[in-house]
Amino acid sequence: MLKVLIVEDDPIIAEMTEDFLVGCGYEVCGIARSVDDAVVAALRRHPDLLVLDVRLADGGLGTEIPGRLTSLGRIGVLYATGNMRQLLQNGALGDACLSKPYRFADLRRSLEIVTQMVASGMASLPFPRGFQILKPVVIGGKPEG
Repeated sequence: MLKVLIVEDDPIIAEMTEDFLVGCGYEVCGIARSVDDAVVAALRRHPDLLVLDVRLADGGLGTEIPGRLTSLGRIGVLYATGNMRQLLQNGALGDACLSKPYRFADLRRSLEIVTQMVASGMASLPFPRGFQILKPVVIGGKPEG
């Protein structure tokens, strides 16, 4: 069972996301609202995947988190944000992003793709609406990026 850390400053969205992911067979190993809380939780619980909002409760940015977790090895990073333009302009570390608002089915498919990217460096189609890859991967046998 893959462990997911949710980093989201809106408690309602965080709880709904947790309920959905648990129902899909993921283990939610924590919910964090700030950069520092997310880093502490990740270092304690060693998640396989991160679902990160960009703007967080402490005024920090979710984009700060992956760079602080390199000691944990390869973690799949999916940004779930309404600030996709900011994310893309800043060259954020991570695998992919999913634009808010999104359907939970699209979140599930996005996490499946990110999991595949971590395991193989490949991403299979179809991509959900509002999904974008942040780094070069192989899609259908051709490098994308």
